[in-house]
This record gives sequence, C-alpha cells and structure tokens, in this order.
Amino acid sequence: MTTDDYRRALATAIREYETLGQQRQDIDKRLAEVMQTIGTLSRLCGLVPTVPIGLTDACRLVVRGAGVPVTPADVRQRLQAIGFDLSKYANDLAAIHTILKRLNDSGELRFLPRGTDPGKHAYMWNHGPNVVALGSDIAAFMRDANLEREAMRAHEERELPPPAITRKTTRVTKRSKP
Repeated sequence: MTTDDYRRALATAIREYETLGQQRQDIDKRLAEVMQTIGTLSRLCGLVPTVPIGLTDACRLVVRGAGVPVTPADVRQRLQAIGFDLSKYANDLAAIHTILKRLNDSGELRFLPRGTDPGKHAYMWNHGPNVVALGSDIAAFMRDANLEREAMRAHEERELPPPAITRKTTRVTKRSKP
C-alpha cells in the first residue's frame, strides 16, 4: 500500500467517525423521547416503575429529550408529566436547580442566561463534539481533507460557464521632457 492509500483510508475512517457521532446524538435523543413516553404511559396505566431512577438521571433525561432550552421550572413540569415522584423533596425546585448547576459545571449542560431577569435562565443539553486526542499530523490531514471536500462540494454545486475573458487595456501617455 502507498501513502495515498493510507490517506484515503484515514479520510474514510474520519468520515465514518463523524457519521457515527451524529448517529449517537440522534439515538440519545430518541432514547430520551421513548423513555418519556414509557414513563407517561406507565403512569396512565397505573403502573409503578420497577427500576427507580434518581433525580439527576431524570433531569438529564428531561433536558436531553427537550431539544430546546429549558428553565428549572420547565424541568419540574416535565418530570411531573413523566410521573417522577417529587414529593420526597421538601423543596423540589431547589433540588432541580442544584442538579442543573452541577450538570452545567460538569459540562453536560450549557447555561443560557436570559436577559436581565435572573429567574428566567435556562439550560440546554451540551451537544459539543467528543474530544479525541489527535496528533498534529492527523489534525493537519483532517483540515486538508475538509478543505478538499468543501472545494469539491462547491465545484459540484456551482456548474457555471467559465467567465468571459475581458481584455485589459492600458492607456499610454507621453510625458513631455522638462
């Protein structure tokens, strides 16, 4: 195999990695949606879940499944909607605030300040890229491959006729001698 073969294989592996990462995010979102559906339907059927879920995991589930920024009050409302028992907490909203702040500190959530009203801030699931340690050679290769893909995509999208060649004329003026 030649170096070009290895480069093509590396580019293919990078594309697959990026595709799998997107699929993982899509699957996580769908799992959260299905979990909310199961919780709601179980409650409507009068069933009690056999595996209790903690408040932290329930908050993760609600925020991840929301897909939009949610306030702590929204989280409480969604937890109640899926049948999560908040009655064991003396101040359920304070517990939710604490958990959301901790999840934000750990990088799982992103804090979104909302204007000048301090009570209206929100949180959103942090869909940031997964960090992978890459050497400088691989990072440079990825940049070059991305630039190459973008150039190919731009060329495919724009099949315009070549621009007409225009003649540039220059004007020559005589200078008088002093």
